[in-house]
Amino acid sequence: MPFALSRRQLLSTGALLALGLTPFPARSSQTVPVPSRYGNPQPFDFDRLRRRAKLLAAAPFEAETPPVPQIVSTIDFDAAQWIKFRADRAICTDGASPFPVRMFHLDKFNGLPVRINVVSAGMAREVVYSREDFDYGDPQLAALLPADLGFCGFRVMNGPNADTDWLAFQGASYFRSAGEEDQYGASARGIAIDTAIDEEFPRFVEFWLQEKNNEPMLTIYALLNGSSLTGAYKFEATKDRGAVIGVSLELNARKAIERLGIAPLTSMYWYAKGDRRYNADWRPEIHDSDGLALHTGGGERIWRPLINPPSVHTNSFLDVNPRGFGLMQRDRKFADYEDDGAFYNRRPSLWVEPEGDWGEGAVQLVEIPTGDEVHDNIVAYWTPKTPVKAGDSLTFTYRLFFRDDEPQAPGSLARAVATRTGVDGIPGAEAHYDAHKRKFVIDWEGGPLTGMAPRFDVTPVVSASHGSISNAYVVKVVGTEKWRALFDLSVEGGRTSDLRCYLRLGDRPLTETWLYQYAVDA
Repeated sequence: MPFALSRRQLLSTGALLALGLTPFPARSSQTVPVPSRYGNPQPFDFDRLRRRAKLLAAAPFEAETPPVPQIVSTIDFDAAQWIKFRADRAICTDGASPFPVRMFHLDKFNGLPVRINVVSAGMAREVVYSREDFDYGDPQLAALLPADLGFCGFRVMNGPNADTDWLAFQGASYFRSAGEEDQYGASARGIAIDTAIDEEFPRFVEFWLQEKNNEPMLTIYALLNGSSLTGAYKFEATKDRGAVIGVSLELNARKAIERLGIAPLTSMYWYAKGDRRYNADWRPEIHDSDGLALHTGGGERIWRPLINPPSVHTNSFLDVNPRGFGLMQRDRKFADYEDDGAFYNRRPSLWVEPEGDWGEGAVQLVEIPTGDEVHDNIVAYWTPKTPVKAGDSLTFTYRLFFRDDEPQAPGSLARAVATRTGVDGIPGAEAHYDAHKRKFVIDWEGGPLTGMAPRFDVTPVVSASHGSISNAYVVKVVGTEKWRALFDLSVEGGRTSDLRCYLRLGDRPLTETWLYQYAVDA
């Protein structure tokens, strides 16, 4: 059971029963004969889920107890690879499903079960766990597991006979898609709470899956529960040049939240062209995403290359009703990674397109130091300006795009396609490395720069929050359509300098705005 109700909570339970809901529907009844694969039917729709989440928020939070942890904890990454969900046991939510669903088995890293239901004609039936669903590499392990162990998530397959998936929900409130090139990378989350402060990870504890008229769309409903809030979610997922997911959510705060992150995105960045001083690996670049792209409410396009900072950095980009933001993988050339196993050049970008009035707030970018490619160390999300108080209810709608590029790229402006740094001064002259003095080189491509002949009246507009800028100029790179801005930065030790640059011709901006954060150790 995902939750255990105490006697003190029975009054709240009674309120749910009055709505025709049970707080946590019982598993298959022993008195009513039903197919062993599914539990008893229960009425279901999104309004019922919203009411259930609101009532759950009024009850005290109780942490879940993982089942048989002494056994599940032995299923490490290698052991989990031997446990396969049987293809003939896949869930087809509407008969001849174009996208069968397979379940994830509990393991050391995902030790808490979630409930999974299928919905048809307004009725939901739980998918009942069975050891027969899985092929175990170790029969002795299977014999030790309880008959009601449960699942820890699910994956939506590419087709009835496919062994690859295009969408997966597993772990806390995480979900992800393989994008256009069938390669997982950045992940989305249902919510972020107090990131880089004292982070909390609420969980999706129950799902409901419903297809729409045998179309290439799957509607996924989810119940979120955590110590700070509850939530009702609706995901309308379409396989369309990767994945496009419409998200509707309603949150109910149990207590005040210092930093609430809406539409959070999570990724990994170790190093790239701009910061190879952190490089400890032979590969030229290693990252799932290389920058944060912003389309502000005022229409400005911003590109902020990611960094691997010396300490945790949190940056806020203030805005009103943002038009979009995302963690992007712009560099899609295999030669820039030379990795034929991880294929970082195929990793999807992840773009958020808000819908409705999001009001005042900020897109926050959190960058955490890392020395490897194993851990996600980048988070981006929208945080409302108005503080969240206990008892508040908030609603948001947006669309998520798991694609190679943002859905509406700024064709009227050139984009930054590479950021490099090195020793300052004149190339070819005698150089002495000094972290307080740095040359920045930014390559731009597309938009009004396409087809433009070399000229000398294209100018860089450069500024720094700390330190001084010198030797700023622009050239067209010979034999290409790229234009290159170069400048030197001199900054004191122990200071972090926020840099800003764009190209213009007269009073006309030619490019998006490039932002960067350069930190110098004391």
